[in-house]
Amino acid sequence: MNRELKRVSAVILIMFVALLCSTTTISALQVDNLRADSRNVRTLYDSYSAERGPILVAGKPIAESKPVDDQYKFQRVYTEPELYAAITGYFTLNQGTSGVEGALNDYLSGTANDQFLAKVNAILTGQTPKGAAVELTIDPAVQKAAWDALGSNQGAVVAIDPKTGAILAMVSKPSYDPNRLASHTTVNVISAYNKLLDDPKNPLFNRAISGDLYHPGSVFKLIVASAAIDSGEFTADSTFPNPSTLKLPLSDSVITNSNDGQCGAGKEVSIANALRLSCNIPFAELGKALGEETLRKYTTLYGFGADLAIPMDVTPSSIPGSLDVPQLMLSSFGQANVQVTPLQMAMVSAGIGNGGVVMKPTLIRTITAPDLTVIQPFQPEVFSNPISPQTSATLTQLMVNNVNNGAASNGRISGVDVAGKTGTAQNGEGRPYTLWFTGFAPANDPQIAVAVVVENGTSFGNAVAAPIARKVIEAVLNK
Repeated sequence: MNRELKRVSAVILIMFVALLCSTTTISALQVDNLRADSRNVRTLYDSYSAERGPILVAGKPIAESKPVDDQYKFQRVYTEPELYAAITGYFTLNQGTSGVEGALNDYLSGTANDQFLAKVNAILTGQTPKGAAVELTIDPAVQKAAWDALGSNQGAVVAIDPKTGAILAMVSKPSYDPNRLASHTTVNVISAYNKLLDDPKNPLFNRAISGDLYHPGSVFKLIVASAAIDSGEFTADSTFPNPSTLKLPLSDSVITNSNDGQCGAGKEVSIANALRLSCNIPFAELGKALGEETLRKYTTLYGFGADLAIPMDVTPSSIPGSLDVPQLMLSSFGQANVQVTPLQMAMVSAGIGNGGVVMKPTLIRTITAPDLTVIQPFQPEVFSNPISPQTSATLTQLMVNNVNNGAASNGRISGVDVAGKTGTAQNGEGRPYTLWFTGFAPANDPQIAVAVVVENGTSFGNAVAAPIARKVIEAVLNK
C-alpha cells in the first residue's frame, strides 16, 4: 500500500513540477512573444489604458495621442499623415498595427519590460501612465524633398547616411491616411481598412522595404562589378568581347544592350566602360566568368537574404538558388528572378561610398521614457564589410564616371561629384519597366546614399529616377 502511495505521490509531484515549469515559461520567458502576438487583444486594449508615446521627427510629433471623451481616453492623431504613413504605420482597435506603431508598440504603450517599474510607480502615485517617446532619424526636409520629387509616380525613395546607417527619408507611394484607421468606431475602421485592401495600387505596402519587391535591372551591376574587382580575379580594365547580340548557352534566347548595338566602339569592352554605358552583354559575360559561388558570396555580404529590422521587418532581397548558366548570365545584369527592395540598393550604394563598410540601417534615433530617461540611444552598428577600401575607391570613381559621362547623366549636380547608377528593369514582354537610380554624394565624403524606384515606367531610369534622386541629394547638400 505504501509503495502504491509513493508512486501516486511521485506522479503528482512530477505533474506539479511540470505545471510549475509550464506556467513559469508562459508568464516569464514567453511574455514578450505573447505580448507581440496579434491575437492577444488584451495587449491592444491595455495599450489604450495609458497615454501612448509620440513618434517624433526633429523634435516634433508626427503621431501623438490626444485626450477624448470615451472609454479609450486617448485617440491617435497623425500630422502630415500620408507623408509619413510608410514609417509610422497605423494603430487601430481591431485591424492590428503596422510600421513603427507596431514594431515598437511595447515602448509606445509603456508596456515594455524596462518600463514596468515606471508604470507601477505612475499607478501608485495616481498619475496617468504614459508610453515612451520614439525619435526618428528622419530629416523632415529630406523626407519632404523625396515626397515632392516622387510626385504622382508609384514607387519609393530611401535615403541613408552612409556613415551611420541613419535613414534620412523613406517614402512609399501611393500612400494613405492612418487617421482613418485610428477611429474608435469599429465599423468606420473596418470600412476604411477594407477600401485600402481592395485598392489595386496597394497603398498599405511599404514599397521601400516590403511588398512584391522589384527586379533591380542595371543597378545590380554595382554588386557584380564590385564582386569581380574585389575578388582579385578582375580589374576595372578587364575586357570582354563586344558583340551587339549574344545567344545564351543552352537556350534560344538572345540578349542585347539597351541601344541594341555594341557597348561603345571596338571588338572588346572593359568593365569600366560597360558599367559607364550600362551594357548588358559584357555583364552577362562577366557573371558567367565570375561564377555563381562568388556572386552569391557578395550578394550575401551586401545583405541579400538577411533578416533585418529597422525596426519594422524588411523583406529580404533575393537571388535564386542553383542557377544554370543562362540564369546566371541574366541575373548578372539584374534580370531573371533577382528581387530587391529599394532599401537594399541604398545599402549597396552606402557601403560603396563608406569605404566598403555597410552600416546597419535604422529609423530610430532614441527611445525616451516620460521622465526623460533615454531607454535606447542611437548607436551606429556595422552590418557588414562586403568589399575592401581599395575596391570601394575604384567603384566610387566608376560611379562618378557614370554620372559625369555616362548613362546616369541626369544625376549631375553642379560643383559636386555624384556617384550613381541607373537601371531600367524589364518585367516581361509588353509590360512597363521598373526604373531605378542609386548613388551617393559628395563622392569623396558621402553625406547621403539614395535609392529611387519608379513603377510602370515607359522611359529609362536616367530620364525619370535620376532627377528624383538628384533633388533628394540636393536637399541634404543644400542644408
